[in-house]
Amino acid sequence: MESTHLLGSSKKRVKIHPHTVTAKYATHAPYSPQPGVHTHFPQPGDDGYDDAPSFEDFGSFLVETSDRKQLTETRRWPLTLFGSRDKDKDTAPKAQAAVGGEGGEGAAKTAKGSGKGVGEQLASFGEASVSASRLTWVGLLGAALAHGCLIVLTRLASERFSLGPLFLLLVRSVVQLLSVAVPLHRGENPFGPEGHRLRLLCYGIAYSLSLCCAYSSLTFISPGNATTTWRLATTALSATLAFLLLEERLGLADGITIGAGLCGLGLLLLPTVDESNSDRPTDPVVFWRGAFGWSLSALAGLWMALALVGYRSLKERVGVGTALFTVSWTGCLLAPASLALLQEGWSWPTSTTAWGLVLGLVACSGAAFLGMTHALTRLHPALVSASQSLEIPIAMLLHLAVLPLVPTAPDVVGSVMVILSVGWLVAMKLLPSRGGGRRQREEYEEILDSPIK
Repeated sequence: MESTHLLGSSKKRVKIHPHTVTAKYATHAPYSPQPGVHTHFPQPGDDGYDDAPSFEDFGSFLVETSDRKQLTETRRWPLTLFGSRDKDKDTAPKAQAAVGGEGGEGAAKTAKGSGKGVGEQLASFGEASVSASRLTWVGLLGAALAHGCLIVLTRLASERFSLGPLFLLLVRSVVQLLSVAVPLHRGENPFGPEGHRLRLLCYGIAYSLSLCCAYSSLTFISPGNATTTWRLATTALSATLAFLLLEERLGLADGITIGAGLCGLGLLLLPTVDESNSDRPTDPVVFWRGAFGWSLSALAGLWMALALVGYRSLKERVGVGTALFTVSWTGCLLAPASLALLQEGWSWPTSTTAWGLVLGLVACSGAAFLGMTHALTRLHPALVSASQSLEIPIAMLLHLAVLPLVPTAPDVVGSVMVILSVGWLVAMKLLPSRGGGRRQREEYEEILDSPIK
């Protein structure tokens, strides 16, 4: 598309491309001059040739051109939620006034105005990104809260209603089979799209194996130690596996913050005074049972890290509903096998309270899964796992509300370190940088002031 436009007593022939704008001096009149309008085409060597309008002047031309203006407004209309359109309305009249009545200085001011509009657009895009990140982190914090409630409900079901952990896992997997309605409603294959079904199957098996190992470890060690070991291993191994398998690295600040959180989890695993000062001989059976439980917790962390990295590689190719269905049907196969291997008996809920607790456990597990899985499409797997470390302090507070017990000093210090590390992660990801907008503005003005014509 070619068009002509008068800019400050000189005329250029403009060729507009969807991505670039080029201009050159016309050697012949492309159209008949209008009466009363004096046109002049400076040639090389003539006086005033070097003073001809530069590339900057075409910022006003692009603003004034109706087709480009409509296209820009059409593409930019969602940004009105962040207040960009009102600001652009203020810059457009200035640009038109500069084109109509002023020369070089007016064109320069117009260029600055157009630069300000682009800077505001960049800021609006930044605000949109922060808004999406804010929703993601809210979902992650909600998932951590659901995980904390899940820990407490599992412990209550085991201690007060004699419901085995693996039985609870089996009930949870069976009920969550209803998630098959989500891909069917969207017209998708519940077993995943072609070309990604094998990886989706590996993801489901790894996730279900992690849950089976984690729930089995509750039979051999305390729920607090099992959950802490599982989360610590998942966070550390997901950072390593994401780097080895996906070549995704953590930033320096993220790595330091996650390391501080892992140190807090390590403090939570320190033995109590009674356990460390015990002089009585240790029963070999008790020792090996505990070692087996710790091994299962660490193995659960390895499987979960593989699952997180596996879904991260799929990203948006597989929906959250399809992923939940995959985890559910693989869990329905692996949970009975784990029950048979560990010879854990079946014990059905016998009261309404017990059934309500089981349904609450299923709801919390589903909410936690949705929050984590959605965040994996945007965040590093180690960041997702580290944010879920809040489940440990949350479960501790909820457990204290049910059974008032005085926590030890390492538990308090470790919980505070976990809370501070996750809080710092959220603050770094959501709080805008003060120098970011200024830096973008300076870079754009440097482009405008460049000598390229």
